Amino acid sequence: MLKILKYSFFDLMRSRWSYVYFAFYLLLGVVLLFLNNDLSKAIITLMNIIIILVPLIGTVFGVMYYYNSKEFTELLLAQPLKRSSIFLGQYLGVALSLSMSLILGLGIPFVIYGLFKSNVIWDFSLLLLIGVLLSLIFTALAFNIALTNDNKIKGVGYAILLWLFLAIIYDGIFLMSLILLEEYPLDKLSLAGTMLNPIDLSRTLILLKLDISALLGYTGAVFKQFFGTGFGLIVSFLMLITWVAAPLARIISVCKRKDF
Repeated sequence: MLKILKYSFFDLMRSRWSYVYFAFYLLLGVVLLFLNNDLSKAIITLMNIIIILVPLIGTVFGVMYYYNSKEFTELLLAQPLKRSSIFLGQYLGVALSLSMSLILGLGIPFVIYGLFKSNVIWDFSLLLLIGVLLSLIFTALAFNIALTNDNKIKGVGYAILLWLFLAIIYDGIFLMSLILLEEYPLDKLSLAGTMLNPIDLSRTLILLKLDISALLGYTGAVFKQFFGTGFGLIVSFLMLITWVAAPLARIISVCKRKDF
């Protein structure tokens, strides 16, 4: 698996799209710091971009890489290699290359600007950590979609639809549910609904860490009461890790049963 991971990682590092992804975050960090002239304000702006953009790139990039390397994958499958090692190696290669582009692209301008001398270093570290977790989650979901659908057009369509649902449609359905059930106690429903969506869970963690949960009103108070505690923080990260582990377990299960 390590050899496949190494090959996939360096193959993607030579791809121009990896450089474009890295350059985008590098330019974004420079522009935000130039316009805001304040690390904390730049981090808040970055949160809104990362929460939406990282899942989209992870989903599309993951599914496209699977389809573009399909012939190479079939060649590997003909060798005496474990199927799980092949697909997990490819998955990790994609996810780690995207994560490295994110970390370096945003880290370089912030470090130059004096991040290590600032008191917002932990907020920025949390932002990057959540960005990496979202890359791992949505790349795994993309591989699941690609493994299930041999048709490239359908696979890409389902991947974009998944991102659209979790990033936009889910919030609309969740909000309508809260409005329709406003006469009932909604504390547990709000917490459960947030944990069932990795994008919403990531956004909530960052908002609470930046101490701007007051913008969420009553819901923010409920979230702060739970997510603001040490137990809530541990549960939240365990839930994000579960969002990584569950798709990976399905990748292993599907690749063992699939007839290539």
